[in-house]
Amino acid sequence: MPRLTPNLWFDDQALDAAEFYVSVFPNSRITHVMHYTDAGPGPAGEVVAVDFELDGQPFTAINGGPHFTLDEAFSVAIDCADQDEADHYWSVLTADGGEESMCGWLKDRFGLSWQVVPAGLLELVNDPDRDRATRATQAMYQMRKIDIAAVRAAADGG
Repeated sequence: MPRLTPNLWFDDQALDAAEFYVSVFPNSRITHVMHYTDAGPGPAGEVVAVDFELDGQPFTAINGGPHFTLDEAFSVAIDCADQDEADHYWSVLTADGGEESMCGWLKDRFGLSWQVVPAGLLELVNDPDRDRATRATQAMYQMRKIDIAAVRAAADGG
């Protein structure tokens, strides 16, 4: 199967966004920065695209101008090992202009949507005991950042 690379469209912040993302996630790096040449269409020397990897997953950030913007129709899920890891990513990604949303979703300061998912959440909301799953899901719907202990307590009837 060919490798799939999400392309993220920014007005003019592709390099700033890529540098931020590789600073947030371990084992991440910028692999290539492409600049406009004298052939255009942008001013020679300005960044047109940035290839980067987040823990081995390739992405491309494009300075495409204001024609399109990122929205919640595309998001990146972070499957966290535990609550501490979820809290860390939530804090870093909502800092400096990021926006909290509901049910573990947020937008970072560049407009990219993320789902911060602590370990155990999917098992709780998909529990074969439908009453338990319903209680977990209802608790999750009341949260911005997911508190897995509170979701588990709700699932258990607490």
